[in-house]
Amino acid sequence: MKGVQSDTLGFVPQKDIVYNKLLPYANRLDDESNEILSKIKGNLGRAVQLREIWPGVLFWTRKLSTYMRLYGRKFSKEDHVLFIKLLYELVTIPGLEISMMQGLSRLLINLLKKRELLSREDLELPWRPLYELYDRILFSKTEHLGLNWFPNSVESVLKTLVKNCRPYFSETATQEMLDEWRPLLCPFDVTMQRAISYFELFLPTTLHPELHHKGFQLWFDELISLWVSVQNFPSWEVHLVNLFARLANDNIGYIDWDPYIPKIFTRILRSLNLPVGTSQMIVPRYVTIAYDINHVVVWVSSLLGGPSKQAQAQLSGLFNSITSFFHPSNHGRWLMKLMKLLQRLPASVVRRLHRERYRKPSWLTPIPDSHKLTEEDITDFVLSMMQPVLLAMFSKTGSLDAAQALQNLALMRPELVIPPVLEKTYPALETLTEPHQLTATLSCMIGVARSLVSGGSRFPEGPTHMLPLLMRALPGVDPNDFSKCMITFQFIATFVTLVPLVDCSSALHERTDLTEVEREMCSASAEFEDFVLQFMDRCFALIDSSTLEQTREETQTEKMTQVESLVELGLSSTFSTILTQCSLDIFKVALEKVFNFATTNIFETRVAGRMVADMCRAAAKCHPAECLKMFVPHCCSAINQIAVHEEVLNEEELDKELLWNLQLLSEVTRVDGDKLLPYHSGLVQILQLTLHLKCKQGYILACNLLHHILRSTALIYPTEYCSVPGGFLQPVSDYLPIKDWGRPGDLWNLDIQWHVPSVEEISLAFYLLDLILQPELQRLQRFAKGEEDMSRDDVLQSLTIVQHCLLGAGSLMPPLKGEPVPELVKSMVNLDETTLFTGMEYDQTRENYRDAICRVMRQLLHYILENSEDDTKSLFSIIKIISDLLHFKGSHKNEFDSRWKSFNLVKKSMENRLHGRKQHIRALLIDRVMLQHELRKLTLEGCQYRSVHQELMGDLLRLSTSTYSQVRSRAQSVLFTALGTYNFCCRDLIPHVLDLLNPDNSSVKQQQFKGALYCLLGNHSGVCLANLHDWECIALTWPAIVRSGLSSAMSLEKPSIVRLFDDLADKIHRQYETIGIDFTISGECCSVAKQLMMAGSPVPKELVPTEEESEEGLNRQTLKNSEAVENYKGLVGGLLDCLSNRNMPWKFEHIAIGFLSLLLRDDHQLPPAAVTFFVESLNHDSLYVRKVAISAVAGIMKQIKVPHKKIPISPSELCGVIEDRIVAGDRPDNQWLQYNSNKLPLTQEDWDCCAFVEKTHWGYYCWPRKLMMYAPLEEQPKQNLSKEEMTEREQIIFDHFSDPVFINQFIEFLSLEDRKGKDKFSPRRFCLFKGLFRNFGDAFLPLLRPHMERLVADSHESKQRCVAEIISGLIRGSKHWNFSEVENLWELLCPLLRTALSNITVETYADWGTCIATACESRDPRKLHRLFEMLMESPVTGEGGSFVDACRLYVLQGGLAQQEWRVSELLHRLLQYLEPKLTQVYKNVRERIGSVLTYIFMIDVNLPLTQPTTSPRISDFTERILLKLKPLTEGDEEIQNHVIEENEVGEQDERTQAIKLLKTVLKWLIASAGRSFTTAVPEQLRLLPLLFKIAPVENDDSYDELKRDAKTCLSLMSQGLLYSDQIPMVLDVLKEIAGSSSWHARYTVLTYLQIMVFYNLFTFLSDRKAVHDVRGLVIKLLEDEQLEVREMAATTLSGFLQCNFLSMDAPMQVHFESLCKTRLPKKRKRELGFVVDTIPSADLVRRHAGVLGLSACILSSPYDVPTWMPQLLMDLSAHLNDTQPIEMTVKKTLSNFRRTHHDNWQQHKQQFTDDQLLVLTDLLVSPCYYA
Repeated sequence: MKGVQSDTLGFVPQKDIVYNKLLPYANRLDDESNEILSKIKGNLGRAVQLREIWPGVLFWTRKLSTYMRLYGRKFSKEDHVLFIKLLYELVTIPGLEISMMQGLSRLLINLLKKRELLSREDLELPWRPLYELYDRILFSKTEHLGLNWFPNSVESVLKTLVKNCRPYFSETATQEMLDEWRPLLCPFDVTMQRAISYFELFLPTTLHPELHHKGFQLWFDELISLWVSVQNFPSWEVHLVNLFARLANDNIGYIDWDPYIPKIFTRILRSLNLPVGTSQMIVPRYVTIAYDINHVVVWVSSLLGGPSKQAQAQLSGLFNSITSFFHPSNHGRWLMKLMKLLQRLPASVVRRLHRERYRKPSWLTPIPDSHKLTEEDITDFVLSMMQPVLLAMFSKTGSLDAAQALQNLALMRPELVIPPVLEKTYPALETLTEPHQLTATLSCMIGVARSLVSGGSRFPEGPTHMLPLLMRALPGVDPNDFSKCMITFQFIATFVTLVPLVDCSSALHERTDLTEVEREMCSASAEFEDFVLQFMDRCFALIDSSTLEQTREETQTEKMTQVESLVELGLSSTFSTILTQCSLDIFKVALEKVFNFATTNIFETRVAGRMVADMCRAAAKCHPAECLKMFVPHCCSAINQIAVHEEVLNEEELDKELLWNLQLLSEVTRVDGDKLLPYHSGLVQILQLTLHLKCKQGYILACNLLHHILRSTALIYPTEYCSVPGGFLQPVSDYLPIKDWGRPGDLWNLDIQWHVPSVEEISLAFYLLDLILQPELQRLQRFAKGEEDMSRDDVLQSLTIVQHCLLGAGSLMPPLKGEPVPELVKSMVNLDETTLFTGMEYDQTRENYRDAICRVMRQLLHYILENSEDDTKSLFSIIKIISDLLHFKGSHKNEFDSRWKSFNLVKKSMENRLHGRKQHIRALLIDRVMLQHELRKLTLEGCQYRSVHQELMGDLLRLSTSTYSQVRSRAQSVLFTALGTYNFCCRDLIPHVLDLLNPDNSSVKQQQFKGALYCLLGNHSGVCLANLHDWECIALTWPAIVRSGLSSAMSLEKPSIVRLFDDLADKIHRQYETIGIDFTISGECCSVAKQLMMAGSPVPKELVPTEEESEEGLNRQTLKNSEAVENYKGLVGGLLDCLSNRNMPWKFEHIAIGFLSLLLRDDHQLPPAAVTFFVESLNHDSLYVRKVAISAVAGIMKQIKVPHKKIPISPSELCGVIEDRIVAGDRPDNQWLQYNSNKLPLTQEDWDCCAFVEKTHWGYYCWPRKLMMYAPLEEQPKQNLSKEEMTEREQIIFDHFSDPVFINQFIEFLSLEDRKGKDKFSPRRFCLFKGLFRNFGDAFLPLLRPHMERLVADSHESKQRCVAEIISGLIRGSKHWNFSEVENLWELLCPLLRTALSNITVETYADWGTCIATACESRDPRKLHRLFEMLMESPVTGEGGSFVDACRLYVLQGGLAQQEWRVSELLHRLLQYLEPKLTQVYKNVRERIGSVLTYIFMIDVNLPLTQPTTSPRISDFTERILLKLKPLTEGDEEIQNHVIEENEVGEQDERTQAIKLLKTVLKWLIASAGRSFTTAVPEQLRLLPLLFKIAPVENDDSYDELKRDAKTCLSLMSQGLLYSDQIPMVLDVLKEIAGSSSWHARYTVLTYLQIMVFYNLFTFLSDRKAVHDVRGLVIKLLEDEQLEVREMAATTLSGFLQCNFLSMDAPMQVHFESLCKTRLPKKRKRELGFVVDTIPSADLVRRHAGVLGLSACILSSPYDVPTWMPQLLMDLSAHLNDTQPIEMTVKKTLSNFRRTHHDNWQQHKQQFTDDQLLVLTDLLVSPCYYA
């Protein structure tokens, strides 16, 4: 195939769309595509070399993406590579406007998408330009200041782009990336997230195995050990998981994952956040962050297989442990995740199997044979998933997920998957009471339909189920239950599409070569006819019950309701599928039946009539000749008989029979055109009779008939969709249809029967147009000239006929002609439209009716608008006709879109992902070819804008601004579509729209004004005229919108107009993206473009630009850049002019200021006038204006900032020795970065010698090759300029801020309240002050100082907030001040801060915290030593009460937390200071200290490659604490909360102190759960016994703080992730506690154990001894003397059995049974009043333990009956009459068993023998009270 094609094309195409080869005009496409491709190559190459990025490059890249949509990648490999290189160069142009970059990126993604087409040898792309682009946009330094406006979608586009470029990065890229990003890996810093997300995105994982040492082997061990050691979900862990998933998937068989598998599965299970145990607190952080299921699934499916089979064992364990969560009675927020896992995992395994077995080999690394999935692997996988999937079928979230899972599982193992689904389906089809069961099972059956019907070697008996299923599904066609009806239709249609409905029973006698199953299928196929007839009876019943008379009163609407139209659709498509798949014999019987039903009844035409007519149409489509022969004569004669009488034609209400026959006729004529030719004279006669009926319903049906006849003759379409080419006409002896059950269509022998209009058909169509359309047009033309009178109804009737003619024959009419509109844009490149051939040679000799209709419509429109504008119905019709004149060539865009969507849905539900290679059913493939044809018809964009379009759009604009709102809105939507179709037409239209908003234009009516605003606003999908990304347009529209505020038509009294302006401003703010000012194209692009023009085939006809042209291009580029700047300045000026107008209403002032704020940029400073305006607006009366001004001035500060010089320094110069290997943490070579109070820069010399490193992460993990440091002071730009040395913009700001009056007013405004109680520290104001002090040094300090002193002393929250914002800006802005300035600054600030901290209040403490944290962010701690020393002075003094203490700690914590690992000395000092104060009395101080301790110990992490920290360590601290807690650990009495007495003086005893200390320690443990990276398990274990002692057992909130905290603490600890070496330690502690004397502690051990085991399930399972120990512990506690402990032990055991942690093995069963048999001492006859012996004897305990053990086993299987269960139930029942508490346990167990097994008792019953059932029934039925 390819060989033949390369001869006609001249090259071997990379991968074209195969469906094009099946079009009826396929032979013309190669020439067409070659011509288009050569134009694209030539013009794109020229545009780049002429440096014309707009319109040239953008125009032709858009053409390229259209080309790919139509032909796929139909170009040579050489061209493919050049296109990619050219686009890569364009995308990475540094200053490129973002919206352009995005468009080009999408095209580049499309070119790179199919990576198998280009290998690494063909293409190599550099990674750094992409990284710089990504970094510049995603981590923009200026976006938050409003200097850049990026679209929301930019992030995902860039990520996808990197993902597609990744395979082509060079082999050295991995090492370069590691060098670049490793220095950022500081786990306490935000840079960690950044670095890991870069790794996830950029690291290449598809290198060839021989290059692995340059690829993942450089980083795998380092990152996986990091992941394994992190215990508390930091947000970057998700990125690591995604990276590992991708790595595993790309390198199956090259990495040994076995050591990590238990850890992987444990973490996946944790990430599902399932609820476990009795009373569980989830760490709040865990809920929000969870692994992305899509990546988890890829990872798991890549781990399967291979020699060790370990992953499958763990996966089975995973599903066993979570199966019960899938039961429909369980519901929670975790359910969605579970369902997603279920649905995606089989799909992912199928994808992998496809890759291993069926995919064409490409350059990508194949999977080694040793690691391919074996048949056994697949079976194990399918078996492990079956149970959860079968439970999920009936889930609350719907059965779709389960159906998709089953579809994929059935592809792999139909014999395991389908029978259990059938077992559920048959009973569901019989049940009447549970319709949801039916819908669920049917939707799952639809998923497995193809696997069932095609049978195959694995499941040969599959097809025998097909007929029983179909027959039993028939009752589902039920008029009373909509959803059941729809799923039944879908079910029947799905099965019938796959199977030819042919009676093959005769083959039983004729053929001898049939297998047993085939014989069964043949005899069953005799029932097909019966099935079809029964189905039709059901449909007729459905129709009878849904006629209008039945369903609603006369008065209500006559349209179909949505439900009815869906049923109609389902009915007609199912029926047509059935008839398509019938043999001719069955078809004739069915046809007879439909014909009788349709002709013996008369239906109303709205609901029932439509359904019947649809059924008739379906029949006619299958075999037109037979059908037309019956229907057409019948309908024609019926209509003629009634219409003979003249008066009928003028009746308002027509005879029902006439309407019904017309409707029937109009539907059965929607068939193959050449079959209609014999009947044309009769049909034309009917048309002439009925088109001019008075009754609207009547003439619309006649118009439909006309439309359908024209369509049938004029369009190209396939005429049959049967599942086997050629239908089923051969005799059974030659061809056995049952062999074709479920057979896919063969793409290369589809044998599509096309209907291509013949000469006779076209002449019939034109005959009809001449006969019918011509007179209507002449009549309308006479009316428009005023020569003839017509009533409104007549005009509407004529228009309806014209519209239907256009709709029917639109494909025969060539497009509108006209001259192109000149001079819209200047370009040096050809911008012509490309025309596609769609199978129509237009006949130029005949009249072009499109032009004729266009002429008449315009005359008529103008006439109506002048004389009768209120004839809205005619206007609606004209708008519709204009829309079709412009765009309609035989199909509508929205119909195409919905067909494309439904095609994809059907494809998804029936495709075979395992074999791939387009093995769809034939009907689907034909549909896809038809869609390809339609796509070509609808590809319009890039059309030339001609004069005729200009006129029509002028008319549309006039309609869009006319009087009636409905007319306006319809015209607007047509206008918006047109604007998106024709090139550059917006520029032509904008002035006309703006003319209506112009205040000088006094004749504008309010409706026109509103219409014009709507035209600017646009609709949600199309262009927005107000916001085109182009300077010339915006420079017109924005000022015009603002100026329209002065128009006489504008009134702010009308809410609709106010709303419109709000929407308009809002849309512009939402959609605005910074428009480029620099359109420079680099030399590299030009050289690639030149290659593109010279290389490959087809060679472009266009010439490479000459020297002169290139010169001209360069000049134009320079000119365009300067024009952009001029336009930019002009626009700012224009808006400022509007603002200077005193009459402007405030609303428009706000809009203008909003627009101005969008115009700040980072590559061009704001014009001085605007700077003045914004600075003055800081003191505007309006709050809104002030807010905008604050942001703007902060941005301006950034614009005028003078850059400081940086120099690269190699770190070894700074720190002497550097480690070669990677060691993170505190090392000798980063010691100098630490805060050291003996080496602080206290003098000028020290300050000058000190190398300040501002960013906190540098040097923690490793050093960068070159560290960028600020150059020494003398090389930096001069600070503290005098006014004469400043630039104009600086002077403006300087003047205002040196003016005391201005400052007074400004501070006054800043210290006002905005919204009481809602205000927070404002980052915008902080940025403003930071910029002020950064750019102007301490020039304004003297003026601000008095204000700051005044504000600090005032305790109002708004005043305090204001001064906090100033101070944080001051500290951050003083980054480059010299030593003396900084000293003076702290002299001023320290007293201020002291005052502030003593005046702190509830409202302001958060603001002060933010202030200090912001001030310390990214600053060298040695610079801020004054601040830290001041904060450390004595945070907890008790002065000012407990609250001030807590606040001071909070503020200090904010500052220290920003400094992370660089202030270990301060952390030690703080800890030393706090330790004696841990016995705090006040709760708020305790909580704060707990939080501070978390931060103090944050740096003590247990991460790989990390040195032990020099910061405080948890282990030392724990030692010291345990000493103080000794009084509590030793004594046995209960620990009571200590409540403070007012008059206590002096030292309390040790015990009380210890209790107070414990309360603080608990706060610390709670605070650190989930915050630190690793959990200090060994240390926590030493506190465990104490916590167990305190924690209460019951759920009661009234407990005191101490007990509640202990409980919370235990809950959080038990959820912690454990390393495998920590498990024995924990178990030892638990065993010890289980032997304690307090039953509370023993009870709590069990609850702790439940949660701990589940959250570390696979880590436990991989350790045999641990499992054994847990089991021993639980069984031992089953025999505890305390009843509660025994019951809890039983619950725990049952849970462990249920999640398959322990299994119910023989020894355990024997153990319990022997315990049950323990003899009890006989009850002695006791006398009355005898004190009952209450303590249970040891025997009773043992016997109870046995019963509890059995009960735990029974309750561990709530949803099924395993083989051992019946016997255990019998054993239990023997104890029903034992003494309490045994009797109670037995009763509870039995009632629970009954409750959980009641739903499916019919199935469960089968597991018991008859005797057992008798006993059970006795037990479960409650005893009669009256016996």
